Amino acid sequence: MIRVIVADDHPIVRSGIVGLIALDPGLEVIGQAANGAEAVDLAARLRPDVVLMDLRMPGTSGIEATSRIAAELPEVHVLVLTTYETDDDILGAIEAGASGYLLKAAPQEEIVAGIRAVAQGHTVLAPTIAATLVTRMRGERPGRPQLSPREREVLRLVAAGRSNPEIARELFIGEATVKTHLIHVFEKLEVSDRTRAVTLALELGLI
Repeated sequence: MIRVIVADDHPIVRSGIVGLIALDPGLEVIGQAANGAEAVDLAARLRPDVVLMDLRMPGTSGIEATSRIAAELPEVHVLVLTTYETDDDILGAIEAGASGYLLKAAPQEEIVAGIRAVAQGHTVLAPTIAATLVTRMRGERPGRPQLSPREREVLRLVAAGRSNPEIARELFIGEATVKTHLIHVFEKLEVSDRTRAVTLALELGLI
């Protein structure tokens, strides 16, 4: 019997997933969580084989919860089940230690097979997710963003740990101009924070 915890902040969706799992006699739902913090707590107390984890939940996110479970409970496998398939979500989940990444739109048999595979220590990725990761590894990200020389310069200084005021002084520009450059960088790279911007720029060879 494979013991599963289902973590999803939408009660109806969570019930649907629980009902889907209940149809398989070899799977058992032993706990339900409405957010990441509850998922971590339940995993620590119940030690399931698999945590079926949504990504975007209030408070502790699915990615943060996955990271904590991977660090504190290495014997517990996390299978992400979400509606989101952006690059940041995929990479964030995999880097956090998820053993698999499936979409909620996947057929029932694919989700059940994914739970079984992850419980046995295998990695499971939806076809579209696998294709995205392969593309990123090959450096063939579609529409590879182009940063201006000044934007690259600002991002290189961010990577070196400089604050906005320090960057402004070093480049002899205003702090507001630094912020504007970073906003443009975030938009072009489709990220929302400095750390991810630097990481992605390094992956793409932009800095």
